[in-house]
Amino acid sequence: MGNLTRDPELRSTPGGQSVCSFSLALNRSYKDNSSGEWKEATDFVDVTAWAGLAERVAQYCQKGKQVLVSGRLQSSSWEQDGAKRSKVEVVANDVTFLGGGGQSEDGGAGGGASQARSSKPTDEDVVINDVPDGEIDLSEIPF
Repeated sequence: MGNLTRDPELRSTPGGQSVCSFSLALNRSYKDNSSGEWKEATDFVDVTAWAGLAERVAQYCQKGKQVLVSGRLQSSSWEQDGAKRSKVEVVANDVTFLGGGGQSEDGGAGGGASQARSSKPTDEDVVINDVPDGEIDLSEIPF
C-alpha cells in the first residue's frame, strides 16, 4: 500500500495489449536499535499492470493517489553502458483505489474501485478493525 509518485503511464504493446507503469512510495516506521528512537523511511516500488486493469489504473489514478496493490514480484536484468543492471518490480493482479490523495474529474476524492469491482462495498470486501491493546490469547487463533 502506498501513494503514486507520478501519474501512471499507459501505452500499448505492438499486439495491442494495454500496459500501465507507475511507482509507489511506501512509508514505514522502525525503531533504531542503537538509539532506541523511532525513524521514518520511504521505499519506492515500480508496478506494472496489464490489460483492463492497466486502463482502469490510468483512468482513475494520478500522482498522490493511495492504492493497495496485490501481485507478484518479477526481476529483470540487462547491461547498460557496460554495467550490469537489475531491478525487481511488482506485476499487479489487483489494484484497489483507496480514496486518499488525487482528485477525480468531478472534483471529488476518487477511490473505492478495484479491478472488476464497483466502488460500492460488497460482502467480498475485507474489513480490518483495530485490535485493542493487550495480550493475545493464542488459543483463539483459528490456525
